[in-house]
Amino acid sequence: MADRYLSFTGTAPGRFLTRRLGLPQPAQLRRDALTGGLLHLTAGKTDLDLASVLDRTGLAPDTDGHPAAVVLDATGVRDVDTLAEVHAALHPVVRSVATSGRVVVLGAPLDPADHHHQAAAQQALEGFTRSLGKEIGRGRTVNLVRLTDAPAAESTLRFLLSPASAYVSGQVIEVGPAAGSPTAVPDDAELPLAGRTALVTGAARGIGAAVAGTLAGRGARVVVLDVPQAGQEARRLAERLGGTALALDITATDAGERIAAAVPGGLDVLVHNAGITRDRRLANMPAERWSSVLDVNLASVLRTTDALLAAGAVNRGGRIVATASIAGLAGNAGQTNYGASKAGIAGLVRSLAPRALAGHGVTVNAVAPGFIETKMTAAVPLFIREAGRRMNSLGQGGLPLDVAETTAWLAHPASGAVNGQVVRVCGQSLLGA
Repeated sequence: MADRYLSFTGTAPGRFLTRRLGLPQPAQLRRDALTGGLLHLTAGKTDLDLASVLDRTGLAPDTDGHPAAVVLDATGVRDVDTLAEVHAALHPVVRSVATSGRVVVLGAPLDPADHHHQAAAQQALEGFTRSLGKEIGRGRTVNLVRLTDAPAAESTLRFLLSPASAYVSGQVIEVGPAAGSPTAVPDDAELPLAGRTALVTGAARGIGAAVAGTLAGRGARVVVLDVPQAGQEARRLAERLGGTALALDITATDAGERIAAAVPGGLDVLVHNAGITRDRRLANMPAERWSSVLDVNLASVLRTTDALLAAGAVNRGGRIVATASIAGLAGNAGQTNYGASKAGIAGLVRSLAPRALAGHGVTVNAVAPGFIETKMTAAVPLFIREAGRRMNSLGQGGLPLDVAETTAWLAHPASGAVNGQVVRVCGQSLLGA
């Protein structure tokens, strides 16, 4: 459904009126290309060699003072005094960042056992980044990446410094030891998933269809899984993508075994997207509404993931990406069942990720969408829909493509250093973010 307010604020009368009334002035997000160069700054003493990695982002060094992106290496910030260098570096340039531009702050892992001053200073970067994201405006995003090795972070930096991350802001992403070689470059950079098999649950429509389409566009052979009732839509999508459809109720106790049988060569990417809502306040919620949501959104993910890993049906170097929600991170009235199920996904990811990496060479991450423009949100009453759109730092709803692009980054062969992360795709929601 068209966002008429966003369109109105893009006109001269709209800008004048909203400015006079103090109303939100969201900028139309750029999802095609960033305009401008890259400005690389430092705060504190650093040994991080970023030159070759930043060269491969596709952004040339900034030359006109209006950068499309700013990368601040703050890995050397170890105390309050060097925190001042963060201010000194960004204060003069933050206004000049282009509309829909990017600011990425690089931090180091917290080291409380060695030096609590370093831990305090590095934790301060989180509050700084999220606060800057809420004030920078004009469709610009601000994110923090904690890392120790620049090559391992390349896929993450390429994502955050590209149009693909248009609706990802205020996030803290930790990049750690990689599964396999984090710097391995696929034979075709435009088709990094060529020769790989990806399965997306709940893929017949909405966000799932966008994810399936994006993975196929990256070269993956996609298995479109949905319930038998959506079989016709799933088959049409699979045919269009050159993939296959699998009609299956993901809550079936043998769903994992049936998926494994359908992909005899194993899966390289498993995306748990299937989900339902059965909203009602707890005092009025029958047990069936509770159990059905928990079964589809959480129990089925646990069962099928366990079965597929046990059967060796997720190949080494594989990627598991589950779908959480900001409702599970911040809570939402009338959604105790849904919030519980999506918070459970976050717990699953954080617990399973290190064991799946060590035992199977597989990474486990999650995306947590906020207000995404779908048929479901289009049916929300007008005033609630408008509030959902405006209650984030970017002042608008996201698109299914935004969730799909984030999933594709986590599914990338070079993203093995990203593990156990729950990344919100919510425009930095003002609730719980």
